[in-house]
Amino acid sequence: MVYSSQMTHDLSKSNEINFDGLIGPTHTYAGLSFGNVASLSHRSLASHPREAVLQGLKKMKALSDLGLKQAILPPQQRPDLITLRNLGFSGTPSQILEKAWKKAPQVLAACYSASSMWTANAATISPSSDTQDHRIHLTPANLINKFHRSLEAETTARLLKAIFPDQQFFAHHPPLPAGGHLFSDEGAANHTRFTNAYGNLGINFFVFGRAASDPSSLRSPKIFPARQTLEASQAIARLHLLDPDRVIFGQQNPDAIDAGAFHNDVVAVGNLNVLFFHELAFSNPEQLLTEIDSRLQSQCNIELIPIQVPSQEISLEEAVKSYLFNSQLLTLPEGGMLLVAPQECEETPSVAQYLKNLVESRSTPIRAVRHFDLRQSMRNGGGPACLRLRVVLNEEEISHCAPQVFMNDALYSRLIDWADRHYRDQLTPDDLRDPQLASESDRALDELTQILGIGSVYDFQR
Repeated sequence: MVYSSQMTHDLSKSNEINFDGLIGPTHTYAGLSFGNVASLSHRSLASHPREAVLQGLKKMKALSDLGLKQAILPPQQRPDLITLRNLGFSGTPSQILEKAWKKAPQVLAACYSASSMWTANAATISPSSDTQDHRIHLTPANLINKFHRSLEAETTARLLKAIFPDQQFFAHHPPLPAGGHLFSDEGAANHTRFTNAYGNLGINFFVFGRAASDPSSLRSPKIFPARQTLEASQAIARLHLLDPDRVIFGQQNPDAIDAGAFHNDVVAVGNLNVLFFHELAFSNPEQLLTEIDSRLQSQCNIELIPIQVPSQEISLEEAVKSYLFNSQLLTLPEGGMLLVAPQECEETPSVAQYLKNLVESRSTPIRAVRHFDLRQSMRNGGGPACLRLRVVLNEEEISHCAPQVFMNDALYSRLIDWADRHYRDQLTPDDLRDPQLASESDRALDELTQILGIGSVYDFQR
């Protein structure tokens, strides 16, 4: 099917909608993510799945009540029995789980992982205002740097097609090729879009950790791996039909990666023409800031507002520990911006003082900070920004989405009741051998697809 470049949309009423990931029933602390300090430090502790999903829902509802657009992305089917079978574990589901528990407990933990909650890694999505065919383009992240996350891409693609089904408005691409880590793609956690209004043309800023085809050309981290490749970011920009004059590629500082900033959204967050970042977030920051500002002024007729946090006020270690920059930066309906921060920011003295001074100074568009208790997610290394995927939609595009995924009072009440009935209070690593956990998870997801009206998207439903 050919789409005309003259296709138009009403851009005047576009909104940035946060699609938050629902935390799944098998939320555990398995320490699967090398390079993620929080994930490794909480390995094998007891988790609390019901508390986790309720914490996430509370944040979604609170933001919706402020007049911000909010929607849901469902979790993945876990455990992933198909992968376990493909790895040679046979028999009934109970036998497969028992064999994997005895022979390969880390593989079993990976196949149970609820890491799809961090939907900032689910995909990269470009709005219709930026693409040459004026459709929204979606590419699920392949997440090949980590085994447990590489299992997500196929189901993510199904979920996105169920939520955004109309090909007249939505162009779905397959995940990038997985071989050799040349196109290692970690999704929107390494992408920021700058603009003067959500529905207008924007500048797309892709942050990468390494150049896989020429690794010696750039400085590399010494402790933890750089996940996102330049080649993956360039491929996404091509696939999404973005204007090269409105695309910028920048390298994340290897020192930030070694400090535990495995994605750029751990050290920087942007919104409209504001970039809030740690001074050690990027390699060659002065050059990058100059380029972003120049493109914004020439293409969008607006200046960049950089808010750089110096190391002498907040160290890189404090930034990673508190997840200050993994906050959401949101435009309020009444104007000004709100920083949605994890509760850990209140409990880190240097960060708490910085934020107090920032708001009181009124020298930036950030007018308020709101803290949320997301400890269940934070202990696995994901803060407010990890839990959401940003999608710019106008009213016509919204009308062609699955309507029941958008947060409102009725959906919130149904999901609270659903979580209370289906989620366990506590999980330990020993519980992963329990076949009842797998059955409980399937029942929960089966009911969830009915609540959200997205049809049969999971393997056990097909």
